[in-house]
Parts: sequence; structure tokens; C-alpha cells
Amino acid sequence: MATTLKAELRKELDQARKGRDKIRTVVLSSALSDLRNWEIEEGREAGDESVRQVLARAVKQRKESAEQMRSGGRPELAEREDREAEILQSFLPPPLTEADVRALVQEAVSEGLEQPGPIMGRIMPQLRGRFDGKEANRIVMEELSS
Repeated sequence: MATTLKAELRKELDQARKGRDKIRTVVLSSALSDLRNWEIEEGREAGDESVRQVLARAVKQRKESAEQMRSGGRPELAEREDREAEILQSFLPPPLTEADVRALVQEAVSEGLEQPGPIMGRIMPQLRGRFDGKEANRIVMEELSS
């Protein structure tokens, strides 16, 4: 039987603890805590897709924090946030490129969708956790105006 993403996170946390890897231990503990909070809020067990959403949100938060640290003149803290984001990103599918997203948008347009809302609704399930929604919206607008 295939292991779930949640079980994989727990296994990696145990390995990080045994290896005394402080950063990895803190990051994975935090991610599992976020996941547990999500399960409490939703009142159900998290499946792999829900785990990916929680991890994607955590990656995005860390990337935003890193940018704030850089603009605040704290590059050492920004590097730590980047490392934490990389650890979490390793549990997510590989990110999509802008060209991949443009191809998805063009496919949706070729199927007859002409408004940004329906196009975003069509492509977001494929982008979630793999590409920033704001950037995807920008691409949709560019493709519709061309």
C-alpha cells in the first residue's frame, strides 16, 4: 500500500530528530502542526491533496517572509526562510513554469472559455501548490488581451 504524504512527513520528522537536524525538525513539526490545525478546523482527516494545500500555503508564507527580511536588511533571516521553504517544497510536486501555465491557459481558451474567472477556475486545480495564483491571473489577462 502506498504511504500517504502525511505519513511521509511523520517519517521524515522522525529521521530529522534521530539525525539531530534542528531546522528540518522544526520545519516538519510546524508543518504537521499546521496540518493538525487544518484537520481540527475541517473536522476530517486530511488527504494528500489537503496536505499539499497546507504545505503550499506554508511555502508561500516563508517565501513572503524571506522577501520581507531582505527588504528589511536581514539577509541571514531571509536565507533561513528560504531553506525552510525548500524543505517543504521537496514534499510538493515540481513547480510549473510560466510556459506550462500559458499552455494551460491557451488550452482553456481553445475550448471556448473567454472570461478570466472561468479560465482561472479551470486551471487552478492543476496549479495549486505548483504556481502562484496572482502570476497565473496575470498570464490569463495577457493571453486574453493578445
